Amino acid sequence: MKFSLLFCCLLAFSTQSKEKISIAFGDALAPWVIPASNSGIIIDIIKEALVPLGYELKFEYYPYLRRINSFRTNKIDVASDINLKTLEKEKLIGHFSGEVYAYENYAYSLRESGYSFKNINELSNYSLMSWQGAIIHLGGDYAKMAQNNPYYVESHDQRRQLEMLFRKRIQVIQLDEKIFNYYRLQLVNENIRIALAKVDRFSLFGRSPNGFLFKNEKIKDDFLKQLALMKEDGRYEAIFSKYAPAID
Repeated sequence: MKFSLLFCCLLAFSTQSKEKISIAFGDALAPWVIPASNSGIIIDIIKEALVPLGYELKFEYYPYLRRINSFRTNKIDVASDINLKTLEKEKLIGHFSGEVYAYENYAYSLRESGYSFKNINELSNYSLMSWQGAIIHLGGDYAKMAQNNPYYVESHDQRRQLEMLFRKRIQVIQLDEKIFNYYRLQLVNENIRIALAKVDRFSLFGRSPNGFLFKNEKIKDDFLKQLALMKEDGRYEAIFSKYAPAID
């Protein structure tokens, strides 16, 4: 009888011990985030780190501004795509992981246009489509350029950026290299031949470091410990190698 009671208590504890965590990701960020399969670089990183520790992860997919507001109003436990500029601009309170991954942003134009951009300020004279939240994330000279550019727009749909460029409805797009490669390959596989047009890319922005903002400090610490192990044993790099081959 005592054994049965102890077994039942242990079983009850084990079924209740999994802590559920809701995590907000972007809703159009493949290959970093692929909502249809709950996969992608960023999702794979946090799954690899926290699932083995017994955490149960719930994934939410929001445009940038809704992600921020959901964290601020306690509707989610973790927000992705956070950096120091975002924390300061949005006055967010939580436990920041520091840099976990970094986007590599470029300005892309059709080669036939013959552009040759040397600095960010030159973009103020051209129609430019970027990703939602770019002004806040990149700040500095980029924010000044965008605010002085009457043809500047942001969109949370990054596939649309490529479609607008290849259909010649926008002169320049600004986005991460892996995202560009992913959606370009998708367009080509859908037999949209204009996506094979030669493009030029301009390295004007540098890396855009990002990480996660946690409500719970212990979960943040658990994540960082696991992340360090992943980097040591090669699992971290293996996640990146799975996604987004380039098209010449």
